[in-house]
Amino acid sequence: MKQTDTYKHRGLRKNLIEELRSKGIDDEAVLKAMMNVPRHFFFDSAFLNFAYSDKAFPIAAGQTISQPYTVAFQTRLLDLKPGMKVLEIGTGSGYQAAVLSQMGVKVFSVERQRVLFKTAQSILRDLNSTAKVFYGDGYKGLPSFAPFDRVLVTCGAPSVPEPLFAQLKKGGMMVVPVGEGESQEMRRIVKLGEDDYEETAHGVFKFVPMLPDKESAG
Repeated sequence: MKQTDTYKHRGLRKNLIEELRSKGIDDEAVLKAMMNVPRHFFFDSAFLNFAYSDKAFPIAAGQTISQPYTVAFQTRLLDLKPGMKVLEIGTGSGYQAAVLSQMGVKVFSVERQRVLFKTAQSILRDLNSTAKVFYGDGYKGLPSFAPFDRVLVTCGAPSVPEPLFAQLKKGGMMVVPVGEGESQEMRRIVKLGEDDYEETAHGVFKFVPMLPDKESAG
């Protein structure tokens, strides 16, 4: 059943936006995009009370819907301009893809878990989102749609995935959490040339791990 976005939901969302602002998220375009996306659409109705808490929450296939602060932080790091082509690795619930779409960019999102792919595709359709979702191995990206202005990885990578770097335009940027174990360092990588890049670190976060071989998935 298609959900509705009520006055109460919008009030809770506004409170969440103010909380993000108090935590240092000062990009008004990002905050506006998140205000425009009803996060409760991505939750089972039994868990709606959690939709506007600034916390990650479990979803199917052992994955999570990211903490709103993390979504805002990564989106801000991307330095998006309307019309850009953005590759997202790890659609998950679809929430981050919906936020990116609200920023006026063309979103190409890859999900390796079929149950998440189907659910996210359905929710994004209900939201009339322009994000395109693909079922496949995110580690390989989407070479047939490359090059991209931006690449966003929403799972912890042991190292910067070379196939994704190759699909960036020169001057393009990747935001990726890098590290093995329970936490990762958020990196922003600007592509200066085919083998040349500039990399900066932006704090420690926790993500589910990136799994490179889709064929091993259940």
